[in-house]
Amino acid sequence: MNILLKAATIIDPESEFHNSTQDILIENGIIKKIAPSIKNPENIQEIKRENLHISQGWFDSSVSFGEPGFEERETILNGLKTAARSGFTSVGLNPNTHPIMDSSSDISFVSSKASHNPVSLLPIGALTTKSEGVDLAELFDMHSAGAVAFYDYKKAVRNPNLLKIALQYASNFDGLVFSFPQEDKIAGQGVMNENETSTRLGLKGIPALAEALHVTRDLFILEYTGGKLHIPTISTMASLELIREAKKKKLDVTCSVAVHNLYFTDKALTEYNTNFKVLPPLRTKTDTDALIEGLKDGTIDMVTCDHNPIDIELKKIEFDHAAFGTIGLESSFGALQKLFTLKKTIQLLTQGRERFGIIKAPINEGNEADITLFNPDGKETFSKENIVSKSKNAIFENEVLKGAVYGIISKNRLALNAI
Repeated sequence: MNILLKAATIIDPESEFHNSTQDILIENGIIKKIAPSIKNPENIQEIKRENLHISQGWFDSSVSFGEPGFEERETILNGLKTAARSGFTSVGLNPNTHPIMDSSSDISFVSSKASHNPVSLLPIGALTTKSEGVDLAELFDMHSAGAVAFYDYKKAVRNPNLLKIALQYASNFDGLVFSFPQEDKIAGQGVMNENETSTRLGLKGIPALAEALHVTRDLFILEYTGGKLHIPTISTMASLELIREAKKKKLDVTCSVAVHNLYFTDKALTEYNTNFKVLPPLRTKTDTDALIEGLKDGTIDMVTCDHNPIDIELKKIEFDHAAFGTIGLESSFGALQKLFTLKKTIQLLTQGRERFGIIKAPINEGNEADITLFNPDGKETFSKENIVSKSKNAIFENEVLKGAVYGIISKNRLALNAI
């Protein structure tokens, strides 16, 4: 694949061409030349776009596609198409399939489905068999098959001894263990954040305490065992402070936050719109402000859209009975740009790779082209027409977002959106 990008502004602090507008010649997937003006050598495909910007390819650590078992929600092929159109060249795939991805054969299956796609699919294996929280799954076998981490998606590790053993065992092969931060006995049957809003709406609440208690427990266990721990999608100021202190102790812990937990508060639930029913729940303005600061000072290591397609019949019902989850790949860039500068937005969309063993590819001559193409300017109301996913449960529907994605270049392939 040979491509010539014309007049592209490079946003990449690791590139010697950072903040400059250049032509970029790509031959057989390798960046051959970067210069202010490059003459087309052999009439190869040129890409010109309004206000074209490029960066290292974006990464998301938590997406769900459904396949195998829930293809009506999303397939791997269409999910990767959605990721590409949304600017992502690498995504971590959650194991909440049917059957649960808890064996090496499961990991090999999803990897094979994505083998010829420009988007790199990084399988995350289940931590326990069938994600039931009783017995550890085949962690080493899944690791050998390509699993980048281990996670019972949205399920807390209830047994503290199980987490202890998992961290100790996975440390033998540098494995990364996820622990979803919720104490279920405190959360109970809650469906939103517990505070005055939940009382006014007459909905059962999930206290911030449920998250902080679990984070505290996990950090104590990590301090005892060693190993590598990742706490996905924190949502409270208390959790942030606990992780900040743990990092001061040099514990090997990272964490992420979902984009919607930065953008919305629990006040968004006043219309009982089930697209706003997510886990962890939307919290308060105090929490969102603290989380944004946590990203700015580096305490929070990465953002995720926490993309989770849900069947319409599991969303178009009473709020109490609706499933948790929202799609988010298509809206991540536009939402983050409403909260952060362009420089910070791109940093958030590209960081976190090292935690999952992904090699970075700065935009320099001689490196492999792993690039996202976008326009940071312009505003558009996010609507169903913007949704590529099979499921349409979008928390950002009807929000005015900023910027547009043109596509990606990755693995010697081009995925370009229509103008």
